[in-house]
Amino acid sequence: MKYASVIEKTETGYSAYVPDLPGLGVAGETLEEIRQLLREAVAFHLEGLREDGQPIPPATVEIEYVEAAA
Repeated sequence: MKYASVIEKTETGYSAYVPDLPGLGVAGETLEEIRQLLREAVAFHLEGLREDGQPIPPATVEIEYVEAAA
């Protein structure tokens, strides 16, 4: 399953979250770091849900890019 993530530039690096997995968010200094942290956080989050007998949320968020006139 693939979940959409939102990565935002901050004053000190980047922050990211996964809309379909409430409470999951990470912060890092580089895009490479943030992507690695996201992979680890999603795996950890889903493992915790399984261990607790909770349902795995479906991936429902879709990504669409919108062009804007400059």
